[in-house]
Amino acid sequence: MKIYILIGIIFCSTLFACGNKNEDRFIFFLHNRFLEEHELNDLHPEFGRTEYNEIINKFKKSGLKVVSEKRNGNVNAREYASGIVNQIDNLIKNGTEPNKITVVGTSKGGYIAQYVSTLANNPSLNFVFIASFRNSDIENIPEINYCGNILTIYEKTDPFGVSALERKKTSSCEIEHFKEIELNTGMEHGFLFKPLKEWIEPTIKWSKGNYIVK
Repeated sequence: MKIYILIGIIFCSTLFACGNKNEDRFIFFLHNRFLEEHELNDLHPEFGRTEYNEIINKFKKSGLKVVSEKRNGNVNAREYASGIVNQIDNLIKNGTEPNKITVVGTSKGGYIAQYVSTLANNPSLNFVFIASFRNSDIENIPEINYCGNILTIYEKTDPFGVSALERKKTSSCEIEHFKEIELNTGMEHGFLFKPLKEWIEPTIKWSKGNYIVK
């Protein structure tokens, strides 16, 4: 936990002047499990390389301030999410409005993002959960509670992602904006390994407060 606190302090001092109102929009990007357990250029046997830097660059080119790191090892999703919440709290305390902060996660990163949503419990934050819900999650991870403006994106041919409407129904937080996008790329779970416009573009729009996405 000390690591997370240190990150928060550095983050505050380098990205903006602490204590001033900040108009930038921030995106926290949380990558998939494969990259967590492998090196940056390692190839997945089915889906190839996780194009992490390419994804980050797409977000940066859109004008968003990106906060991300390559996780190492099999991190605990809830504990890691707690560190992200600390960073978000620092941003808000130092002038960033919650609706200018978006947490985006792919696969396991999406589950971490769901824990951020649960722990932060702030209906003004934005979230994009990508390929990170299965119907069994309701029973297996009952503590998840969606809170914020929620966009979920899943691929029709991907067995690891389906509609998350059931999770929305079980969540107690009032969700002002909720949208789901079903893709049909035929790439199964591999669609999230690349910065495809099919999920990158709606994610950027959502992060900029455009809640009418297709």
